[in-house]
Formats: sequence, structure tokens, C-alpha cells
Amino acid sequence: MSDRSPVAGGETPSRSRGSLRTAVVWEVLRDALDRRVKAAGTDILDVLDTGGGTGSFAVPVARLGHRVTVVDPSPNALFALERRAAEAGVAERVHGVQGDIHGLFDVVGRDGFDAVLCHGVLEYVDDPAEGVRNAVDALRPAGALSLLAAGLGGAVLARALAGHFNEARRALTDPAGRWGEGDPVPRRFTAEQLTELVGAAGLRIGAVHGVRVFADLVPGGLVDTQPGALEALLKLEAAAAELPAFHSVATQLHVLGEKAPGEKRD
Repeated sequence: MSDRSPVAGGETPSRSRGSLRTAVVWEVLRDALDRRVKAAGTDILDVLDTGGGTGSFAVPVARLGHRVTVVDPSPNALFALERRAAEAGVAERVHGVQGDIHGLFDVVGRDGFDAVLCHGVLEYVDDPAEGVRNAVDALRPAGALSLLAAGLGGAVLARALAGHFNEARRALTDPAGRWGEGDPVPRRFTAEQLTELVGAAGLRIGAVHGVRVFADLVPGGLVDTQPGALEALLKLEAAAAELPAFHSVATQLHVLGEKAPGEKRD
């Protein structure tokens, strides 16, 4: 394996404020890939990144030595992915194809991947349950699903702290977790909703993490100007991520699902 250190975007947590958005997910994902490598007895896995866009996760995964297929509906994003992969020296291990989670098997095969990433997708699809089922059907037996979606509690807390109390209350009662017509996110989830979707698709829940529990609430100037603040905040995020008490206020929720060995869904 080539590089153990990158977070999404290819930088280490100590170098990038953007790592506050990706560090927890990257560590969980990297560990899952390492376990799959050991179980499969191979250094190279086949990874599918649905909605992978410009490659913020795909390129670091390819830097670990794996083959990554990115499915995304945006031609512009796929063009940027190609350029990003080339700049990182992993162009031969990253393949982009235009498509989406609902038409996934029009562009990739079933049962063909050791891991599937479904990050920032379920918020925007008409049928989240179908999206999860398709992601699971793309997995080989013993494969892993990395699912990242917008959290309801984080949005409610953010609106309330901004003084938009009516919008915060509306998000709490709205079936899709939206705070109003101007809300750019079509759907948000609780940890329970996401784990139910993953479990209903036939996977065992390996882990649930809260992502960006504090990062979106801390003033950027504080993190950028105080010596050691970024590293300390990264450690705080990592410590809180696994605690169920903080899942309800996280901006995003990450669920790791694992397919049983030899299992294929009907």
C-alpha cells in the first residue's frame, strides 16, 4: 500500500482546515479498507464511489493503491476528477463514469466491489431506500458500505444558534428535516433513520459516527489564529464522533455497514 496519511483531498489533518469535514470519515473508511485487505488477502481492492464528484475521497483511496470507480451525474465534476487524479499521480487507478445511484447498474455491475462509498447522495435522491439497496447490491460478499448523510440535529442547532428559531422548530417537525423553502438540502436524517435503511438492506451496522459535531459552530477566526487550535479541534471531533450523545447534534452522520461473507441479497 502506498500512502497511509492522506485525508480527503490528499492532505494531513494538521495541514488543512478542510480536514475538519473529512478526518473522522477518512479514518473510519481507511480502517475498513485495511480490514478488507487483510480478509481478502490482496493489497488492491475495487472501490465504488457513488456521487463521488471531483474525487475528494476517491483520489486518497486510490493513493492507498486501490482501484476506484466514481459514478457521478455531473460531467464537469468528472472532468475535475480526471484532472485531480492525474495531478495526484493515480490516473490509472481512478475511473469516472456518468450516472447516478438509481441507475447504478446501467453503468457498473452488481457484486463487483469490495467497498462502496455513498457520501452526500441520499439527501438528494427521490428514494433513499432504493439508493441504499443499490449500493449494497454493488458489494461483493464481506464488502463494506460507507454512508454519509446530512444530520437533522445539526441543522436544527445551527438555525437556533443563528437566531432563526421558527426555522429550527420547522426543521424538527418537517418529515424531510427542512427548515424552509430556502433550505438547500432536500432531506436530512437521524442516526436511527440511517441505521434502519442500512439494516433493511441486509447489512450489519459496523459503526455510527457523528461528523462535524463542533466544527461548524466554532468561529473560523479562532481556529485559524490560535496556535494548536485546529489540531485540538480535530482531536475533539474524533473523541466525540463515536459517542451516541453527540450524534443528535452532528452536521453529518456516518454509518459503516458490512455485508456478510457469502451473502447476496435477493
